[in-house]
Amino acid sequence: MLSRIRPLLAACAALFVFGVMPATAGDVILTIDGNVTGNTPIDMTIDDIEALGSATIVTKTPWHESAVTFEGVPLATLLEKAGAKGQTLSVAALNNYRSEIPVSDLAEHGVILAYKQDGEYMPISDKGPLFVVYPFDADPELNTEVYYTRSAWQVRSITVED
Repeated sequence: MLSRIRPLLAACAALFVFGVMPATAGDVILTIDGNVTGNTPIDMTIDDIEALGSATIVTKTPWHESAVTFEGVPLATLLEKAGAKGQTLSVAALNNYRSEIPVSDLAEHGVILAYKQDGEYMPISDKGPLFVVYPFDADPELNTEVYYTRSAWQVRSITVED
């Protein structure tokens, strides 16, 4: 019984700590798997993600009252680094929400995996540590439920599928 409770307690503690604080440099915050180099899951820390370079999107979202400045890695760059080959990304959040993103969206819309909002790392309690962000203000086509549902927050993993 104790062996079943320990993982649950660890997860609760992590949610409590990271819910109010951003992850620290050594914490794995993202796993990329599926059709990636070597078919081996890739675990990444915030330092690993930031080392890939960043892009900024300033946009209004349905979840914010005014325009927000998001900073993050272009998802296309992240997938290139992972050696990803596929047509669809299955993005899973910490709360088990899942979204499906066509890989074609990445280049077409410049989608980023944001780790900062208005210059600050995002805690779990405010959509962090990672948030899929589309430039909603750049194209009226993006202001639909189709793209809103693709904009997962509290991202934990990305599976690259055919």
